[in-house]
This record gives sequence, C-alpha cells and structure tokens, in this order.
Amino acid sequence: MVDRLHGRPAPPTDTTVRSGDWDSRDLADEEHTRVLFIDIDMTEARSEGAVFSECTFRGVRFNVSTHTSSAFLNCTFVRCAFFDSTFTGCKFVGSLFDGCTHDLMKADGGDWSFAGLPGADLRRSSFRDVRLREADLTAARCSGAVFRNVDLSGALLHKTDFTGCDLRGSELSSLDPYTTELRNAIIDPYQAIVIANSLGLVVRDA
Repeated sequence: MVDRLHGRPAPPTDTTVRSGDWDSRDLADEEHTRVLFIDIDMTEARSEGAVFSECTFRGVRFNVSTHTSSAFLNCTFVRCAFFDSTFTGCKFVGSLFDGCTHDLMKADGGDWSFAGLPGADLRRSSFRDVRLREADLTAARCSGAVFRNVDLSGALLHKTDFTGCDLRGSELSSLDPYTTELRNAIIDPYQAIVIANSLGLVVRDA
C-alpha cells in the first residue's frame, strides 16, 4: 500500500459495511465516520451534502456516480473504481488513493488539498478549478488529462507525467521542469514565464 504524506497511518475504523448494493442510492446529507466499506456497489449513486470522515473504501465501485458539495475527509480508497464519476464542489482533504482507477473521472471545483495520489493513473481524468495544494502527485500519470485552473501550490510533482496535459491557468510554482515530464503540455503565456524562470532563464521585453 502506498504511504500517506509524512508516513501518517490511515485512521482506524469502528464499523464495517460489506458487499452492499448501493446502486443508484441517494446519499444526500448522509454522514459516516470511521466506517470500513468493502466491495460496495455505488454505481450511479448520487450525493449532495454527504460527509464521510476517516472512512476506508476497499473495492468500492463509484462508477457513473455524481456527488455535489459532499466531503470525503481523510479517507482511504483502495482498489476503487471511479469510471465516469463526477465530483462537483467536493472535498477530499487528506484522502489517499491506492491502486484506484480514475478513467473519465471529473472533478469540478472543490478542495483536494493534501490528497495522496502517488502513481495514480489520471490520464483520462479532468480537474477544473480544484484546489490540490500540497497534494502528492509523485509519479502520477497525467498525460492527456485536463488540469485547468488548478491550485498545485506546494504539490509533490517529482516524476509526474504531464505529457500533452492541459495545464492552462494552473499554479505551477512547485513544478520542477527537470524532474517532471512536460512534453507537449498546454500552458498559457504567464506559465511559460514561470517555467522559464525555474530553468534559470531571464525573460525580458524586446
């Protein structure tokens, strides 16, 4: 299992929900704390204002689910599937993703600060207007993904692959072009200056 930032252990859980069928379930305003969810089918589930605190999800299928203004705080996701799932204005602060699939996952707004996504395959995912401050994206595969207007301040980006990624409007001050793959990435003029400065170049008007 991948490690959390600074080696912090996953929060312990107090109760277990196993092999449940939550397909198309409405999770609006539900609250769950320190629950272990195992092999739950949440396909096409929807939530608004739900709160999951320090929960662990193992083998849970979030496929085609939609979540609005919900929170997954300091949670752990192990081998979960997020195919075509949508998270609008949601919080994943301090949560860790280990061996999950994120194909066509969409995050629009919200706070994913301190989230752990080391080695994650995000190649067909989309993050727009999301806060990913001090998130762990070490060796994450983001080629062809969309990271528009994303706050990556203090994020760990060592060996992150942004090949062909749309990074326009994102905060890139933590990006080291010597240790991050940026070939064919799409950036705006201001970001070009930031990256040029990080390479030790001096940018001047003609």
